[in-house]
Amino acid sequence: MGAHYDRMIAIRREVSEIHAAVSLMEWDQETYMPRKGGDARSRQLATLSGIAHARFTSDEMGDAIHGAATERLNETERVNLREIAWSFDRARRVPTPLVKAFAETGSKAVEVWREARPANDFATFAPWIARLVDLRKEYAEAVGYAHEPYDALLEDYEPGASTEDIARTFEQLRGPLVDLVQRIQESWIVPRTDFLSRTFPIDDQRRFAVMAAERMGFDAEAGRLDVSPHPFCTTMSVHDVRLTTRYSETMPAQSLFGVIHEAGHGLYEQGFDPEHEGTPAGTAVSLGIHESQSRLWENLIGRSRAFWRFFFPQFVQTFPSQMQDVSEEEFYAAINRVAPSLIRVEADEVTYNLHILLRFEIERDLFKGTLSVNDLPAVWNARMRAYLGLEPPCDRDGVLQDIHWAHGSFGYFPTYTLGNLYAAQFFDAVTAAMPGLLDQIARGELLPLREWLREHIHRLGMTFRAHDLVQHVTGQALSSSSFIAYLQRKFGELYRLNFP
Repeated sequence: MGAHYDRMIAIRREVSEIHAAVSLMEWDQETYMPRKGGDARSRQLATLSGIAHARFTSDEMGDAIHGAATERLNETERVNLREIAWSFDRARRVPTPLVKAFAETGSKAVEVWREARPANDFATFAPWIARLVDLRKEYAEAVGYAHEPYDALLEDYEPGASTEDIARTFEQLRGPLVDLVQRIQESWIVPRTDFLSRTFPIDDQRRFAVMAAERMGFDAEAGRLDVSPHPFCTTMSVHDVRLTTRYSETMPAQSLFGVIHEAGHGLYEQGFDPEHEGTPAGTAVSLGIHESQSRLWENLIGRSRAFWRFFFPQFVQTFPSQMQDVSEEEFYAAINRVAPSLIRVEADEVTYNLHILLRFEIERDLFKGTLSVNDLPAVWNARMRAYLGLEPPCDRDGVLQDIHWAHGSFGYFPTYTLGNLYAAQFFDAVTAAMPGLLDQIARGELLPLREWLREHIHRLGMTFRAHDLVQHVTGQALSSSSFIAYLQRKFGELYRLNFP
């Protein structure tokens, strides 16, 4: 390394510290901030976002990047230079006033959404979506795109992905998913689920979920669990990772799998090498890869037979009266029941990606200009009927259900489906490398899996872009085949279906 490289890293870390402060303030807004604090918080977030953007895109940073390119660097340093230079070039095209306007508008929109959703009031929220779409269109024009504005938004979450790539992925999934849903609906198997709506005390739910997260290897001394309207994970540092979930006394699976999901994100964040904190070498590759970690833990592990071989007796011990007439097999079948649902975060593994397809198509049309914000409820409901055979009775359970558009996070949703595909492919790789893994999980030994993920994915930071990381870890390019095979194997067994 040299003086220019050192300066580049110093500025990058300075900006990272500001972003950490922003993350902490956003976490507070979702958890403990007084309701009347919204206006002030939006201004504070706008100010800090503007400062971070101006600092990162400064001439000083540009000079440091150009100088670092002339210095002798090791592999990790070259990764940092590559990613910082890419981000700098992209950020430099965006005016600081636009960055501030987006941060402030998004913060205010979240507060409006929090009131509009329970009130079933789309009309009040609609102007905020329209404003955020306009701001993101300005952003897309500023940074540039290959074919359509949505490409620019995808790049923020999944560098290297394109709208056409995502569309092809969904086309590969659509047929097998629709076929599997239809065959399950025609099956004579109907899992018993009555016990999942009994009353489960929230304190006991929290205690069990925390125990599961700690078994996974989540470091409670470097993180915490709180409550928010929409579960999420956010990070201030490797040693300060915040998880949230939401509870319902009559829906214990919602909070439990929410915690397992967010703890999967948290393990990724806690798994970076502290030496590289604040640099690309200590940063997640993409949101799709991030999502692969949460979906792997939530579904391929948390909803597996092996997981409940160990955890079911403890669940019964925690909730003896609620579970006294329930067998382990009945419980396993219930938490894996396939049935179209209105709410994305409550969707089963088979129908989940149809929820994402709906959102991807709507977002793409919004940014093409072929769909107006005022038409969103009607289009949402029509596509729900087409893809899932359901129609929301109200906007609260339809177009208003997700917080993402309030944040202005257009382009985010496709990473959930990419995460499912990555997760299945990674799981094939780890089970091949560790033939006794399922036996370990059945004994409650989850740390060996965490260590494998940490070594092969987490500690690599941004050494590889997402498509290269998949090739590096699994020996194959990303495809839908592992995920489809996983679904057919698991749900074929549950619903007595035969596949070639």
